[in-house]
Amino acid sequence: MKIDEEVQRLLEVLPPRVKLDLSKHAEINVLIEVILDLGRAAEARYADNVYYLPGEIVNQKDIEFVVEKLGSFSSDNRAGIECTLHRISCLRNRTGKIVGLTCRVGRVIYGTNDIIRDVIESGKNILFLGPPGIGKTTKLREAARVLSDEFKKRVVIVDTSNEIAGDGDIPHPGIGKARRMQVQTPEFQHRVMIEAVENHMPEVVIVDEIGTEAEAAACRTIAERGVQLIGTAHGVYLENVISNPTLSDLAGGIQSVILGDEEAKRRHTQKAILERKAPPTFDVCIEIRERDKFAIYTDVAKAVDSILRERVPHPEIRVRKEGGKIEVHKAPEEMPDIDDIEVSAAKKEVDKEIVRIFPFGVNRGILERALLAMQVPATVSRKFDEADIVLTTKAKARAGTKIEKAAREHGLPLHVIKNNVAGQVNRFLKYYFKVEGREESDAIAIREAEEAIEHVKTSRKVLDLNPQNAYLRRLQHQLVQEAGLNSVSVGDEPKRRLRIYPV
Repeated sequence: MKIDEEVQRLLEVLPPRVKLDLSKHAEINVLIEVILDLGRAAEARYADNVYYLPGEIVNQKDIEFVVEKLGSFSSDNRAGIECTLHRISCLRNRTGKIVGLTCRVGRVIYGTNDIIRDVIESGKNILFLGPPGIGKTTKLREAARVLSDEFKKRVVIVDTSNEIAGDGDIPHPGIGKARRMQVQTPEFQHRVMIEAVENHMPEVVIVDEIGTEAEAAACRTIAERGVQLIGTAHGVYLENVISNPTLSDLAGGIQSVILGDEEAKRRHTQKAILERKAPPTFDVCIEIRERDKFAIYTDVAKAVDSILRERVPHPEIRVRKEGGKIEVHKAPEEMPDIDDIEVSAAKKEVDKEIVRIFPFGVNRGILERALLAMQVPATVSRKFDEADIVLTTKAKARAGTKIEKAAREHGLPLHVIKNNVAGQVNRFLKYYFKVEGREESDAIAIREAEEAIEHVKTSRKVLDLNPQNAYLRRLQHQLVQEAGLNSVSVGDEPKRRLRIYPV
C-alpha cells in the first residue's frame, strides 16, 4: 500500500518501531494523530477508531527520539516539521521535562470551501466557530488560497502556531500566494495583527484562534479600517462568544440596561435586560456543526439581538450530501418583533392543537431549541395569561410561591422539572407529548454521555461514544455543552457518533 507523502513525512520523526507498526495499518492514510505518553502504549487515532500499538510501552528514549528530530518547542509547547502542516505538541512535568507528545497530521484539502464560497467571496468579515478538530483552520487555509490566487487579493495570514501555513520560513503552498506573518509568542498575536495592517497594506487579514481581549480589540481595529477579516475563535456556537466576557466584543459587546416601568411592560420583560453595545466586529458567523454541515448567520447583529431576547435565531443550514450534492435550507423569515408592533385587543383565533408553554425559571432559548428539535405541537408563550401550561423548576414551584399561586388562580397546569437544563426540558417534552419508542434508547444514550463526561473530566482524554441517530446525538451534544466540554460528531451513518474532548 502506498503511503501518502504528507503522512510519510510525519512517520519519519516517530520512533522506528512506531513507524513500522503504523506503516502496516490499513487506515494509515486517514491517520489523524499519534499520542506518545510516557509509560503507556502508543496510540493512533483515526476517523472512526483508536488503535493502541502492541508491544513495548512508550519510554523516555522514544520521546527523546522525536524531540531530537524536531528541535526546539515554542513557548506554547508546539513544534512542527518544516514545509509541512504537521503539528507536534508536548506535555511537560513540573520540572519542564517532556513526558508526552501529540503528533497531529496536517493536510491540505482543496475544495472544502465550495459550500461557503459565496460567503468568503462577499468581502464581509467572517468568524468561524466549532469544536476542536472540526476543520476551522483548514477553512482559513483554503480561504487564503482562493482569495489570493483566484481573486488576486493581497492576503496576509497571522500564523501564531504555524498551523495555517506550516513550519519553517517558507510557507506551505496550500495558502497560495498569500503572505504569512509568524508570531514570536502567542502573547504578541494582537500586535502582529495590527502590524500586518499598518505595514503591509492587506485587503484581507486571516487569523486563527482569537482568544484574548487584546486580540478582540485588534480585530475591531482591523475591521474599522475596511480590511476584510476572516478568523476563528474559541466556541462551538454563537451563544458561546456572546457569553464569554473576553470575546463578547466580537459580537458587539453586551451591556445591562434598566428600562422604565412602561417600557418594560410594553416589552413584556423585566426592567433589567441585556442589550448589544455596538455593531459586531464580524458581519457573518459560520458554525461548523459537522464536517459537512454549516450553520450560517448572515446578519450577526440580528442574531445576537435575538439571543439576548431569549429567542432562537434561525441560521441558514448548508449540508454536503454523499456524491457532493449541496443542500441549502434557507433561514425562515423572521416574525415581526412583538416589541415593535401594537397588539390588537381582539385576539386572533389560536390553533387549539398547539400547546402554549409559559416558561418560568426555565431558559426560553433552551425550550425553543428543544421544541424545534423534537418537532412536537407546541410553542413558547410570552404571556402568562395566553398560556395553556406553565413549566418551571423545582426551586421555583414550592407551595406559596408567586408562580404556584398564579397557576392555581388561573387554573393552569403547573409542570415541574428538576433543573433548568436541556436534558430535563427534553425529558419533560417527551413525557408530556408521549413521544413513543425513544424512552429506553434515550435513557441509555444519555446515561452513556453522562458517564463519558465524568471520564473525560477525570482523565482529560478524548473519548468516543457509541453510534447514535441524529436526534440522540443532539441530546448528547447538549449534555456535553452544559458540562463545559467540547464535542463533535464523527464517522458516517449509521456509525456516526459523538467524540468528547476535554477543555
